[in-house]
Amino acid sequence: FGLLQHVGIILGLFALARPWGRAAATAVASLSVFYILTPIALTALAWNGGVALTLWSAVFAIRAMHLRDSQRRRVAWIVAGVLGGLALTYRPDLVLAVGLILGWMLWREAPSRRPVALGLVVGLLPMWVHLVMAGPVNAFEGMVVDPVLRLRGGRELPRPPSWSRLDGALQAVAEEIPPWWRVPHLRASHALFLWFCLMVAGTLALLAFAIVARRGVARPSGRSSVLLAVALISLGILPQALQRPDSAHLNWVTCISWPFAVVAVAEVVGRWRPHIERRRAVVVGAAFALAATYTFTALFTFRYYLLHTRVGLGQVPSAFRVERDDRYFYLGDYRAFLAVSAAVDELDRRAEPGERLLVGPIDLRRTWYSDVFVYWLFPELDPATYFIEMDPGVANEEGSRLAADVASADWIVLTGLWAGWMEPNSSVEFGSDAPNQVIRDQFCLVGSWEDDLAVLYERCDRA
Repeated sequence: FGLLQHVGIILGLFALARPWGRAAATAVASLSVFYILTPIALTALAWNGGVALTLWSAVFAIRAMHLRDSQRRRVAWIVAGVLGGLALTYRPDLVLAVGLILGWMLWREAPSRRPVALGLVVGLLPMWVHLVMAGPVNAFEGMVVDPVLRLRGGRELPRPPSWSRLDGALQAVAEEIPPWWRVPHLRASHALFLWFCLMVAGTLALLAFAIVARRGVARPSGRSSVLLAVALISLGILPQALQRPDSAHLNWVTCISWPFAVVAVAEVVGRWRPHIERRRAVVVGAAFALAATYTFTALFTFRYYLLHTRVGLGQVPSAFRVERDDRYFYLGDYRAFLAVSAAVDELDRRAEPGERLLVGPIDLRRTWYSDVFVYWLFPELDPATYFIEMDPGVANEEGSRLAADVASADWIVLTGLWAGWMEPNSSVEFGSDAPNQVIRDQFCLVGSWEDDLAVLYERCDRA
């Protein structure tokens, strides 16, 4: 499913760039591969699915703007609304991007408002079901209050990124043993800083150029509509990188605007030199986009694409596979693999279907991460907590329900894989000790492996 999401983004960019010709669209789509596939490979994410749907919503909306047949226009507007609604069910925080793109088009095309509204209602059906099942208050708290208000301090990173060091814990860990890349490149922290600054400046420049390109034109061209649509989407997803500017989030945001620099620069060249052949203008745009990608993102795009390629060819050892029946997950550290495998095997021998399992970090006062793949390995066990991801400032907040969740569990797996987590935010602060106290009072140690890299507890009265 992750591959399908990635392909959706790539083909969406191809479709949007098609007015500049097949070669230009291919260049845009090809360059986007390095932004889309490298952050977490083929893992399925709500963000990727939502972005793909947003792009295709724009494709159908632009198509509707330029169709002459009224029936086909109506169908295209409905599809644009459905896809926009589905994008919001994947990621409600895409509301700015979806709102900008559809809002602009509805403002220009007043007759389209009813079919788009109909499509949005249909596309949001999963959200209506969620609201009914969870309740409006719980849904609002889980989708808005927790991630936007309570979580912010524990996940945000400095803006712009630090020049002299990597702020993100995952980024810092990855650079301790970096993949092979013996070609000239910027230092990782310098590249992130410049990438962030150019991301903001480039988005604003694209928006300004798209607006200027349409000004004073009685009937704007399809290309100018596409440029403005891409600029609005890029602006709408910018907060994703502004709140946490590490390489993954920068990739997830610039995967649209930076590959699209191929045709944006070609358009600028065409206006600057009206008599130049379009093919040559596209070559200039492709060279510019490729140079920018290499200069500022190579360590986080090309380098990791090369690593995955070498792993696929057998030149680099693959990660270690933790298995249970037909389910598995990969870990990059051998000691972590040994510890988690031992805990999984022991839990497999002891647990009964229908029992409750809680997975968390080794110290529940600092809930910066949780190895949730353990839940995936045990589908017959019920998750014992509301806090699946264990976010700082939310799960470990004084008075949170985590202690009660711990008390409801039959089994607890705590991992120390991220015990060295250090970021310049509130994730390093200690929260409530109540969940740890529940473990001390009500649970018995079953086993600890590789110096507490994985620890298994069983409810004492169950034993």
